[in-house]
Amino acid sequence: MEIQRFTLSNAALPLKTLFSGYLLVVGLGLLFAGGQIMLTHGMADGKVGLSVDDIVYSYYGNREEGSKLVSKLNGSMKDNAPPDVRMAMIKWAETGASPDEWDNRISMDVDQYCQPCHANISGLPDLSSKDTMKKLLAVDEGQPMATLTRVSHIHLFGISFIFFFVGWIFTYSTGISPMNKAILISVPFGFLIVDVLAWWLTKLHPGFAWFVIIGGFGYSMAAAIMIFTSLYQMWILPLRKNHPVYPPSDAT
Repeated sequence: MEIQRFTLSNAALPLKTLFSGYLLVVGLGLLFAGGQIMLTHGMADGKVGLSVDDIVYSYYGNREEGSKLVSKLNGSMKDNAPPDVRMAMIKWAETGASPDEWDNRISMDVDQYCQPCHANISGLPDLSSKDTMKKLLAVDEGQPMATLTRVSHIHLFGISFIFFFVGWIFTYSTGISPMNKAILISVPFGFLIVDVLAWWLTKLHPGFAWFVIIGGFGYSMAAAIMIFTSLYQMWILPLRKNHPVYPPSDAT
């Protein structure tokens, strides 16, 4: 059996610093990614916390509510305008979206309560445009295919690089069999594929929404295990070796 000559616990200090800095930044990035999901997809149904309904509304759409505008006003945008303004917009959308009412009231409400964010945050539609608003008045069918295609390839390329380097650092850990290492290293890649494919499947049928949650949770847990194991073996394990808890019985 081949002996592993280089391990995390006996790595040189500069290399430990390099590995640790990367792992800590990646771990922090994963936490912020989770927070971003809670603030976007997690509010799709208007309630705090990620649920299956949030996933369905994000990818399949809230087709029972009617237009995407109404779905957003009852969901993630619910608290961004006073109740009377929100209800006026919903009523306007559900009663034919009168151009006169748009000119007399709705456009001014949009400018006051919606545009401060939509005009300054990249990725949000410009609601002052009648053409954009017309698209939002269509039935909410979730993420458009063009958006899913763009986000999917960014997600796959970007996160796979993260998992590659986390897995590479983890290969130098000790006390774990090669087979278990191989399984743990492969798990995030497998769950990442499940996650992204589930977006497309949920777009076709809401029953696949569970796989989005399973995929995201699976690769996050596997990455967390590798990150914490690597950090432990670089910094804590050498201290335990130098200061054993149970000294030899013949120690004087």
